[in-house]
Amino acid sequence: MPNTARDASPDSTGSDSLLSSAASVATTTSSTDDDVYDLICIGFGPAALAIALAIADSAPANFRALFLEKQAAFAWHAGMLLPAAKMQIGFIKDLAMLRDPTSRFTFVNYLHAHGRLIDFANMGTFYPYREEFEAYLRWCAGQVDDMVAYGEQVVGVAAPERGGHVGEFEVESRVGGAARVRRGRNVVVSTGGSPAVPAVFAPAADSPRLMHSSAYMHAIHARLPERDAAYRVAVVGAGQSAAEIFADLHSRFPNAHTDLVIRDRALRPSDDSPFVNEIFNPDAVDHVYYMDPAARAAAIARDRATNYSVVRIDLLDKLYSDLYLQKLPGHVRQHAIRAQTTVDAVAVADRVHLHLRDTLTGEVADEAYDLVVVATGYDRNQHERLLKPMAHLLAGSAAAVSRDYRLPLHPKVPGGVWLQGCCEATHGLSDSLLSTLAIRSQDVLNSILAAR
Repeated sequence: MPNTARDASPDSTGSDSLLSSAASVATTTSSTDDDVYDLICIGFGPAALAIALAIADSAPANFRALFLEKQAAFAWHAGMLLPAAKMQIGFIKDLAMLRDPTSRFTFVNYLHAHGRLIDFANMGTFYPYREEFEAYLRWCAGQVDDMVAYGEQVVGVAAPERGGHVGEFEVESRVGGAARVRRGRNVVVSTGGSPAVPAVFAPAADSPRLMHSSAYMHAIHARLPERDAAYRVAVVGAGQSAAEIFADLHSRFPNAHTDLVIRDRALRPSDDSPFVNEIFNPDAVDHVYYMDPAARAAAIARDRATNYSVVRIDLLDKLYSDLYLQKLPGHVRQHAIRAQTTVDAVAVADRVHLHLRDTLTGEVADEAYDLVVVATGYDRNQHERLLKPMAHLLAGSAAAVSRDYRLPLHPKVPGGVWLQGCCEATHGLSDSLLSTLAIRSQDVLNSILAAR
């Protein structure tokens, strides 16, 4: 999960990593698929999976779709599936329930199929364990795997002109040492986010002692192999992921010293009260999209505390209790929150050295760590590089995406391109989250079918 209070659309991990254009493929053999698909979707995280489920539920029988995913199998934020971590949204906001409660792809049907429906109900909660929700997503993906080509990294999308006419889109992917081109009448770009690491950490970019939070569960024991060692670990970030990792380290390495480095004066609680939660309702997208642009930007900025650099209140209570316990007689102060602190410089020697500055007092400190985990979120601009070869066919700014997530293309282009998970500036804070995926998948599919 990214460093947000709510569960991000799974595309933010396990999505395609994109190069600037198809021309970047070198010394490869190539083949062209003679078939023409009604839809080619780039990436297969939850946003794309939700579209695949909508296709399976309601698309015409002759509708042909292909999803290209660079991972070898479906996975959702596998690097942040911490033990006993729970979802931050209720199971009703799964990939199908709000679109069609009778769909076979609901979380409730998943529980029923695995003999756990009554047991889950007995827990009296709307919030599944995160590992169980990930298993639900994999279960859904397994039912539409005939639409998916795994192990393919997309490197470019072109819309070639021949004789003054634009034909189908050509999507080029890399499979091992070979390039493969497929043609589609329509394209959805659902590549999710790529780990964002602040520039100040560049000197440690190649060091095994620096990792992004998205790799935590994959790499933590390879980087810190001794459970009882007195490691020094820093976590940088003030969101849910940072706080979860900070808490997890306390139990995973009982003798470690850990610092949570945050710029704010204190960790802030996420606001998930029911009235505020309505900003994540599917119909709230209409309200946001049709606002005056300046008012919309102000509204999104005002509501950022619902999702960014905030932590669930139950985790805040746990962390406060843990830190208080250290103050009692006989306890060692191993863990600290370094508030109002910025990382001004980074160096690498035997360990990662952080030059820290207290923004209130100006006091500076140089600290050495065996591992630094940056929980600093994700960039969502991969679509810009992917679509660069066809930029001349845009009929306006890529930011002018329509309400149905379609890019404005020149009228001579017969098909369409839809964006998923990178439209927060126009569609609001729910754009990269799970909350609206069920409804949005049907909206996108309806738009594609209308174009078809």
